[in-house]
Formats: sequence, C-alpha cells, structure tokens
Amino acid sequence: MGRSPGWVTAVTGRSAMRSPGRPNLNARDVQRQFWRRVAEGLSSEDAALACGVSQPVGARWFRHGGGMPPVCLTPPSGRYLSFAEREEIALLRAQDKGVREIARLTGRDASTISRELRRNAATSGARLEYRASVAQWHAERRGRRPKVAKLAADQRLRDYVQHRLAGMITDGDGRPIPGPNVAWKGRRHGRRADRRWGTAWSPEQISRRLRLDFPDDESMRISHEAIYQSLYVQGRGALRRELTACLRTGRALRVPQARTRRRGTHFLSPDVMISQRPAEADDRAVPGHWEGDLIIGLDRSAIGTLVERTTRFTMLLHLPPMQGHGEGPPVKNPLPLAGHGAEAVRDAIAGRITTLPEQLRRSLTWDQGTEMSQHARLRLDTGIEIYFCDPRSPWQRGTNENTNGLLRQYFPKGTDLARHSTTDLDAVAAALNNRPRKSLGWKTPAEALNDHLKSIQQTSVATTP
Repeated sequence: MGRSPGWVTAVTGRSAMRSPGRPNLNARDVQRQFWRRVAEGLSSEDAALACGVSQPVGARWFRHGGGMPPVCLTPPSGRYLSFAEREEIALLRAQDKGVREIARLTGRDASTISRELRRNAATSGARLEYRASVAQWHAERRGRRPKVAKLAADQRLRDYVQHRLAGMITDGDGRPIPGPNVAWKGRRHGRRADRRWGTAWSPEQISRRLRLDFPDDESMRISHEAIYQSLYVQGRGALRRELTACLRTGRALRVPQARTRRRGTHFLSPDVMISQRPAEADDRAVPGHWEGDLIIGLDRSAIGTLVERTTRFTMLLHLPPMQGHGEGPPVKNPLPLAGHGAEAVRDAIAGRITTLPEQLRRSLTWDQGTEMSQHARLRLDTGIEIYFCDPRSPWQRGTNENTNGLLRQYFPKGTDLARHSTTDLDAVAAALNNRPRKSLGWKTPAEALNDHLKSIQQTSVATTP
C-alpha cells in the first residue's frame, strides 16, 4: 500500500517534490562537446557522431540553437560544484565520511558540502540519500534564471524592429507594393528564386537608428545580437522565424565562423597567390599570361573561359554534364557531375593549353573557386604556372571579367549552357577573336597573337648560331 506525500513530509521535514525520473547524466557536457565540434567546422551530423549521439539529435540541437550554442551551455565557473565533484562527494558519503573530511578531500568549504548534501539529496524512499545524478539535476533546475526577452516584453520596441525588418514596400503615394508571394519553407531561398520583399533593414542598422529616433528614451535600445537571437533561437518568443527571409542573406540558420573560414581555401598556399605572379604579367608586354573563369547557366551548366592578357585572345572550354547528372533523387554532398568539377576543369584546360606553343604557356590566373583544387596536377601536366586572386577581388582578373561580359551576349544568364557543342563554342570564340579592339589599336586579338608569334620566331632565328 502506497504512502501519502504527507508521510514523506513527516519523515524528511520537506514538502513532496516531483520525481526527476531518470536523470540524464552529463547531458550538458555532451551538448557542450557537440558545439565545440561544430565550432571546429564539423557538420551537425558529424559532430553528433563524434559525441556519441544520433544524427537527428545533433540536427535538432543545431536547429533549436539557430546555428549557435545557447548561452545556458556556457561552462560553469569554479565557483560552482561540477558533476565530477558531485560524483566524488557521493563516493565519499557512501564511505561514511563526515562533512569536514569530505570538504578537506575535495578542497571545498565545509559549509558548501553541508549545503550540497542538504539541498540536492534524493528523497525517494523517504530517505535523504545523496546521488550525483540527482544532485546535478537539482542544481541545474534551481540554477535556471528565466528571463523574458526584451523584444517580447516591449510591444513598442518589437513593432519598431519588425517594421524596419519586414515592413511593406510602398510607392511614392504611400500605397503598399506586396511584391512576390513567397511561402516560407523553413530553409534558405533557392537560387534564382523570388524572395520576400520588405524594408529589409539589417539588425545593426535598426540598433544604431534607435539612438537617433529616440535619443531620450533609454527603453528603446536593443543590440543587433539580441535581434539575431530573437530571429534564430527557438524559444525567445519575440520575432517569428520566417522573418529571417527579410535578412540580406536569407539564411534560416546561422553559419558558424569555422565553416566559412574553410570554404574554398583549403587547397591554396601563399606561393600560389597573385602577389607571387611575375611582374611581366602586369605590364602586358610579354604574351603567354592567361586569366580564366567559369560562366554558369541554368541547371548548373557551365562554360570555361581562357583569355590571354596581352592580346585578349579567347578560348572557350566545353564542360558537358557527366553521366548520371540529374538522374535519381537529390542526395547530400553529391559527386560533381555537372561538368565543372575539379577533374573536368583540369582536363579541359590541359586539352586546350597544350595545343599552344610553349612560349604562350607562362601563367594562368584564376579565382578561388573549388573547380581549381587540382591546380598542382594541372601544373605538372601542362608546365604552366597557376596563381589565384585574392578573395572578392575580381578586378585582379579584369581582362577575363570584361570578356565574360561580352560572352553573355551569346550565353545569357539563366539559359542552359550544356546544349552548346564544342563547335558552337569555337565559333563564338572565333567571332570574338576576329573583332577589332580599341585596346589593340583596332587590331583583332587573332592578328595581335599572330604578330607576337612572328616576333618570337624571328627572335629565336636571330639567336640561333
């Protein structure tokens, strides 16, 4: 026959408390380890496996945190007892050690041990037994400090932030212009897809503007990080998650910095940066220095472009889709079958560059796209030196960028570039190479290249004994 809660109160002198059930040992420690792995650049699935939890659990932790570790997972300071110390206290208590002896062995004050044994003891069976797992659960439950988010508590501040972030676009007469009707699907907008229209102030712009609009009202203050957390972190209770579509990036989740630092740069080293390129490539006096890039079309189709800096001579690379592209259901991190993966680009460049005389194969400058991750192999196959531009510096390949703009007359954005054959690309390249250029004194690139080749041949004949 079960005993009433009053019996527990009479024996223990404490009011009845809901049982914690089966306490989750080291739950926060595992989550801290998970977020440390994410900070190192691992995906949520890989970080979960490294911590010994399932991949769906890791994805849920990442989604609930908005892509960033929650503040509640900040490691505790030495002021508070850790789970390891509570385990040691439980073992010493089971050996019938006294409070002062436990304090001496653990390096804590006797009052700390006494208070820990009294406050966080387990009450099951009407006996005050100290268990480390239950004590940890009691401490975490008591240590919670629920605080209402500022945006959730202040209606006027929330309306201001929401209007600047997602307010309606209006015309000159103040009439609203709704823009495209885009449903929020809980993920980032797709490529070349409509986006939701809004005033779209950034959180930093909103935070800074509050000081100008309300200079004497200290209640109308909020940091940009608080706005981001209100958008991304579940449970903040202020701004709806779908308003992330009004941010410039449109991300539904934040991206850890370690992932952005590792994108596209793991195959680079200081000796292949553009600062190491020979000075003769800058003055355009000597032919043989090329610039390259890809132009992208519909369904990840692509065409490679090679432009010689001195003569503006252009060659186009045919990059057809590989077998299996577009077949079957989409998979995560698939093989690069669109035709512009590292191996396909390497082979295409090698096939065209090796048709040129050795004097016209001095260097090739590319951006930091991953399609050139096999540049070392390409250098060995062709003998051409390869250099890479600085991040977000397209002007360092100005000749190639200008040529890509000319090519868009034949290959517009949003069209399928895979339907063009090698013959088509050679015909377009010939059209550009036979078009007079102001920079060449109204000569054509083909004529300028032939003049340089003749000069090289005459020089070699004159120097031959």
